[in-house]
Formats: sequence, structure tokens, C-alpha cells
Amino acid sequence: MTSQGGPYSRFRRALDTGNLMVIRSAAAELPQIDLEDALRICFVMRGAEPVAYDRAVLRWLARFARERAFSLGQLKVAIAAFEGLADNPTRSERQLRGLLDRPAL
Repeated sequence: MTSQGGPYSRFRRALDTGNLMVIRSAAAELPQIDLEDALRICFVMRGAEPVAYDRAVLRWLARFARERAFSLGQLKVAIAAFEGLADNPTRSERQLRGLLDRPAL
């Protein structure tokens, strides 16, 4: 292992930069991105690539429904939170992260 750490450490540092190109490069080294990290990528994409952002959100919502949603209501909350990001990003991000605090199915 290099002094920069393993692939996941590099990926986490890339997320912290907010640079989508660096994030994508680091993500390519990983076998899988967990749902929480995928959410952070969506937040970065929102500002950096609005066109690609919509597709990323749809993929995230599909994964959330498959891996974490216990009900249709929770999926609706996630959709509403994404829609609310423009008006109240702090609240919406907190809601989305809160949905991930529940254990996976």
C-alpha cells in the first residue's frame, strides 16, 4: 500500500475535494460504491453536471428502493428531499442521510 492509502481512502479524499473528475477516477478503482457514498456523489453532481445529476438521482433512488426502503412512504420522502435540494439543501441533505441511518434490508 502506498503512503496515500488504499483505493477506498483515495476515493474518500476525492469526495472531500468535490472535484467530479477526481471522484470518478477514484471510484473506478473500487469494486462497488455504497449507497451513502453514492449519495455524496449525487450532491457533487448537482452543481457540477446538472444533466447527469438527474440520471444519477434516478439510479440512487432505484438502489435505495431495492436496498433500504421499507415502504413506499420512505421512497416518497427520498424523492421529496431530492426535489427540495434547491430550496433548502441543508434540510434535504439531512433527510436523505437520515434515511440511510436505518439498517439495510
